[in-house]
Amino acid sequence: MTGKMKTVKNNMVKQKEVKAYELRLYIAGKTAKSALALVNLKKYCEEHLHGQYKIEVIDLLMQPQLAEGDQIFAVPTLVRKVPEPIRKIIGDLSNEEKVLVGLNIRPA
Repeated sequence: MTGKMKTVKNNMVKQKEVKAYELRLYIAGKTAKSALALVNLKKYCEEHLHGQYKIEVIDLLMQPQLAEGDQIFAVPTLVRKVPEPIRKIIGDLSNEEKVLVGLNIRPA
């Protein structure tokens, strides 16, 4: 196999290894801070993850028992479930750089 063919094959393998991000946003009702966190999260995902993500919004006023599983103590809290390791970011996600570094989308 030529060097060029090997490079193309390696690039194809790397593309297949790209996993979608699984994100959970914990909120407590329809507050301004929760709404802002969701808007910011969707914007960052569209700009940087290009469809390789899934967002699950969990309202702890409706399902308080779900807070224990991810050890949620403040809201809004974003939890990156996949890829591992699990990461958490608390707040309205208005600091784009902090969110991208926190999710390991952009290196620190």
